[in-house]
Amino acid sequence: MNNIEKLCESLTKWIKERVEEAGCKGVVLGISGGIDSAVVAGLAKKAFPNDTLGILMPCHSNSIDEEHGRLLIENLNIKHEKVDLSKSFDALIEQLDNDGSNRLAVANIKPRLRMTTLYYYAQKNGYLVAGTGNKSEITVGYFTKYGDSGVDILPICDLVKHEVRELARYLKLPKEIIDKAPTAGLWENQTDEDEMGFSYKILDNYILTGEAPEDIKNKIEKMNKKSEHKRKFAARYLKNENL
Repeated sequence: MNNIEKLCESLTKWIKERVEEAGCKGVVLGISGGIDSAVVAGLAKKAFPNDTLGILMPCHSNSIDEEHGRLLIENLNIKHEKVDLSKSFDALIEQLDNDGSNRLAVANIKPRLRMTTLYYYAQKNGYLVAGTGNKSEITVGYFTKYGDSGVDILPICDLVKHEVRELARYLKLPKEIIDKAPTAGLWENQTDEDEMGFSYKILDNYILTGEAPEDIKNKIEKMNKKSEHKRKFAARYLKNENL
């Protein structure tokens, strides 16, 4: 990627400006142990050295996620809190008519609990919530509506996955995080690429060039169309358009 130093400076400035425009004083974000949250944390730390707060939010999660999250926190030397959401998740599931028929409906409760937690800390501290969605995931709707998409700013939303990885290397983030297989941590052994059905390399190339194997291209375009509602504000009824 050309001008990565300039991009990093521009992203840092953009975060700082958005926060100050909102009359806030810093940034809070979820620390997942993954590369996207690591890069956003690194940028936020540059923008707000003393007012970047990372929240570890395990929810029946793989222990390696917290291990990598703590590695990042140590690497960046940012303030952090840990909120274990496992009991909150269990309590809610107990009240629902969960018959196990829809695995994703259950799994998506986790990012929505995390969103609620982040906004608690944002309001408590006068911070904005920084999202960690990248262009690859956003294009195909690979995120949870009102979960990890429930944020105030999206610093890396115009970067495809391999650009995020390049930025992580530039920021000198832990190698363990850069090299690990991307996962949303929705269930045991879940990975992004397995769930999507194609690699980030193919997806990134399609986004940047429009080229991909025909069957995968069709799948990407179908996913993009089907998830359009997730990239928009709630549909609104307007009298002058319907009467």
